[in-house]
Formats: sequence, C-alpha cells, structure tokens
Amino acid sequence: MRVVFAGTPEVAVPALDAIAASRHELVGVVTRPDAPSGRGRRLVASPVAQRAEEIGVPVLKPEHPRDPEFQAALAQLRPDACPVVAYGALLPQSALDLVPHGWINLHFSVLPSWRGAAPVQHALWAGDEVTGATTFRIVKELDAGPVFGVMTERIRPDDTAGDLLARLADGGAGLLVQTLDGIADGTLEAREQPEDGVSFAPKIAVDDARIDWARPAAAIDRQVRACTPAPGAWSTFGGERIKVGPVRATDGATLAPGVLEVTKNAVLVGTSTTAVELGEVKAFGKKQMPAADWARGVRLQSGVRFGD
Repeated sequence: MRVVFAGTPEVAVPALDAIAASRHELVGVVTRPDAPSGRGRRLVASPVAQRAEEIGVPVLKPEHPRDPEFQAALAQLRPDACPVVAYGALLPQSALDLVPHGWINLHFSVLPSWRGAAPVQHALWAGDEVTGATTFRIVKELDAGPVFGVMTERIRPDDTAGDLLARLADGGAGLLVQTLDGIADGTLEAREQPEDGVSFAPKIAVDDARIDWARPAAAIDRQVRACTPAPGAWSTFGGERIKVGPVRATDGATLAPGVLEVTKNAVLVGTSTTAVELGEVKAFGKKQMPAADWARGVRLQSGVRFGD
C-alpha cells in the first residue's frame, strides 16, 4: 500500500521509522513549515522533516493543507492511505477526500476519552491509572472518527507527560503499522466510537500550569508531572517565575500552603495537606538545578512563601 505520512514533532518520529521499515511503500511525508528556533530565531525543519530527509523521502511543507498547490502535489503521490501522528494542522474535507482509505490518525488516549491536543497531560492531571493509544479514521469532528485499533498502557506513579508520551509513541508506532496492514489486507474494519465516555483535552496554556499551593499535595504532584516537560509547572518567588520539576511526597510534614522550609539537602513546600519536597527548579535566566542548590544560591530562608 502506498502511504504518505503526516507528522511534525519528535514524538512522531518512531511511527515514521516504523512505517519506513514496514512492507508499505512510503512515498512522501507531510509536515509543518520550518519554524524559528533558538536565540538567533533561525528557521529549523521539524524533527519529522529532518528524519524524512535522512531516509530519502520527499517532504511537503504546506502553510495549510487546504492550499491547492499542496493538494495537487499530494494527488500526484497517489497515496492509498495517510497515517498521521501529531501533524498539527486541521485537515479540510477536500484533503480528506483525496485519499481512498483516508487519513489514519494515531491518538495518544483510549478514545473517546481525552479527545484533543493534550491527551497525555490531561490523563496524568486527572489521576487516570490507565491510558493508551488509538488509531482511527480522521473525520471533520475532532478525534471522533471510527476506530481501527487500541493499545493500553498503565500510568506509573512517577510518570511525567514526557515519560508517558515516549512509551506511547513507541508502542503506538507498532499499532499504526498493524492498522495499515489490516487495511491493506481487508481484515480490519473501523468501528464507530461510543457516544458515552467522551472527554476533551485542550492544549494546556502557561497560565494553566501555575501551581496553587492551597490544593492537596496529590493534586499538585499530578499537575507538575502533567506539565513536565511542557509548558512547565511554575510558581513565583521574589517577583520572578520559578519552574518546578516533579515533587516528592513527604512523611506527614505539614506547612502552611506555599511556605518553604529549607534544610541542608532539601526544600519543602506546604500544601493544603502534607508538604512536598521540590525536585529540580529553574529560575528565570538560569539553568535547571536541584532545589537545594537553588536555595543556597539565593540564600533562601525557611518561612518565606511562594507567591510573595
């Protein structure tokens, strides 16, 4: 089966590699245009574009998939199916109609739970014990198309969004290839999603990632892990934003919400339940470092409060 892969970030690269190594003929890749990066704001190709160029696959970088020039170029490649992983642009019906077997998306949740841009982050934040990945045919409604296949993955107590997404990307790559195999063989039929159990996972903005220390320690732990590595959970100290890495529970220590206790090797912060121990922190303009090193550097004293 002739396929054109669509994807953009690093998390899509395992699926691209798996498809390139499969029995299917990878005839092209679609990705987002080059974007400014780094201090010099130099234009840099997406991770998927870079990998496609390494393996010698033609790359299309439309400003928008509705562009007539892009759709003409896609039609010339004559794909039977277009597997998709985190492409990052909405596909118009005119593009969907160009592909006989459709655009087959790998989504990092067990649909219909957590439709949207940030399913892994929301699963962690909500305290889910199990998540997974789903392959489905893209339709106009967000992540609502008929499902081909599902895999599940247990969420570990110390998982960050980055950890969990990496495992799902690797496992999901195999699921996506199996889905393409079943479509090509005629042995796999998509089934409509159930109408109940739908939940949504919109993109988490920087403002959403601000820590409210008046919440319980367990909720703060989930929030911080869900926002790691991006956009990064944060609080303020001395009028500056401090990014906070995953925290650790303490054995019953209590402090008022947001109040810090500094010891030689640790920094504790109060919540509405038990205090938590800070892991790594990143002050504005500084490198990420262990919280104890940050405390020594700014001569932090016990009794001060985040947010003051």
